[in-house]
Amino acid sequence: MACLRCFLGFLLLAARLPLDAARRFHDVLSNERTSDYTREHSQLTGWSSDENEWNEKLYPVWKKEDPRWKNSWKGGHVQAILTSDSPALVGSTITFVVDLVFPRCQKEDVSGNIVYEKNCRNDTDPSPDLYVYNWTEEGAWGNDHSQHHHHVFPDGKPFPHHPGWRRCNFVYVFHTLGQYLQKLGRGSARVSINTANVTLGPQLMEVIVYRRHHHVYVPIAKVKDVYVVTDHVPVFVTMYQKNDRNLSDETFLRDLPIMFSVLIHDPSHFLNESAINYKWNFGDNTGLFVSNNPTLNHTYVLNGTFSLNLTVQAAVPGPCPSPSPKPPKPTSPLCKCFPAGGRPPELRATPEETCHINRYGYFKATITIIDGVLEVNIIQMTDVVMPVPQPDKSLMDFVVTCQGIMPTEVCTVVSDPTCQITYYTVCDPVDVDTDDTCLLTVRRAFSGSGPYCMNLTLSDHTSLALTSTLVSFSARDPASPSRMANGALVSVGCLAIFVTVITLLVYKKHKEYKLVGSSAGIVLKGQGLNAFLNHAKAIFCLGNQESDPLLKHQPGTV
Repeated sequence: MACLRCFLGFLLLAARLPLDAARRFHDVLSNERTSDYTREHSQLTGWSSDENEWNEKLYPVWKKEDPRWKNSWKGGHVQAILTSDSPALVGSTITFVVDLVFPRCQKEDVSGNIVYEKNCRNDTDPSPDLYVYNWTEEGAWGNDHSQHHHHVFPDGKPFPHHPGWRRCNFVYVFHTLGQYLQKLGRGSARVSINTANVTLGPQLMEVIVYRRHHHVYVPIAKVKDVYVVTDHVPVFVTMYQKNDRNLSDETFLRDLPIMFSVLIHDPSHFLNESAINYKWNFGDNTGLFVSNNPTLNHTYVLNGTFSLNLTVQAAVPGPCPSPSPKPPKPTSPLCKCFPAGGRPPELRATPEETCHINRYGYFKATITIIDGVLEVNIIQMTDVVMPVPQPDKSLMDFVVTCQGIMPTEVCTVVSDPTCQITYYTVCDPVDVDTDDTCLLTVRRAFSGSGPYCMNLTLSDHTSLALTSTLVSFSARDPASPSRMANGALVSVGCLAIFVTVITLLVYKKHKEYKLVGSSAGIVLKGQGLNAFLNHAKAIFCLGNQESDPLLKHQPGTV
């Protein structure tokens, strides 16, 4: 009997030897495995255990240092880029995407072939051949049933014959949590998994890519990436303030509202049917704010450093757990009688109840509140008359007032009337005065006539306030009315002096011949002088000088 037991044990050991010698998926895909913890995960839908055998004859396995990797692709190396929409809230779906990056001047055409790009020169002379890989010449999928044994994955499962499957010339093998998924594709592949039964924390996804080569498959790329499954709602908060110069330093201005916007990372829309509440504590003793709106404004009225805390609560709907069975209550024989009418009670099916699982997300930040330039306004615009007028240049003074602290710099941007095309920018430092009143006069030059858009900003190292205005200048030339008015004013002045001198001479001469005691004559001489002056004024002052355009003033218009 002992010999029989030994013989049976030998047979069992011999039967296991080929099985143990066969290469497994985890031998190919997880060279850095340190423990068997990944085998404890629940089965992923559509995935298989990495204990299955790997067809090494059809899908050769090369180590990282194998020299055959250098010749696995014409013209260089193919790079595989693996991305995911991690982190994923447990119960949601996480998606992985692999994109192949071919060597320079190579691309995939609409038929799935790899071709050389037109008008793209490589490091060497451009290849006269159009194709890098023409899969028809490499070995067509064909309709020959004798070749169907090559149309299989590494575990022997046949390729899915979906529409266009013959144009998919790459095989992607995804591996995570002790399980693998095989996928036929082109230059990109996408895979999604549900995380309901995935262990929380960081996990590793590995992908190996093969290209078709006649009746075998050649490895061309390997890639891996870490993804995270969490039971906390992934929360991000953006903070914006109107006059804040640097939104990334978490320093903001006093007495101006800050807009807080909550972004929940939920690419699979797992929380679409969930009721979400936002609980804010701004750390300035203003209390707790609860809202169902992801956007909220808050104004700090004191300077200092404050701790901001946000708690997001999401009530995720789901089926209720089965209630634990309760022992039946003892019944009395009297309770077995039927109600009036003699009909037994009917049992009605109740609709399936919906329960909720509360998931929470947290955000914390430390923000600093300081003084800054809060507002700027242009209260007056005055045209500056130049001593020597120039037809291609105009000056204007802008009287500017602001709220908050005194700025250290003033900048103006002059652009077209739509404020889209910038002509030039001018910045000047502001002399900080002991007077706290923010009142500045900014003089700016404009080239040529026409309308302009001017943006004016006052700023210091942390804040910046902006205002805009439209300015228009009329055309000016040497013969323009304004120039003629200037000449007329000079001529009138000279003539006025000449008339005064002549009048005095006439008056002196006339005074020598006046009759003594003739008071009436004095009156007549006075009237004659007034008449003479009025006549001279009528001759030399043909128009009213108050109508001179230079004496008009309208803000923003010259």
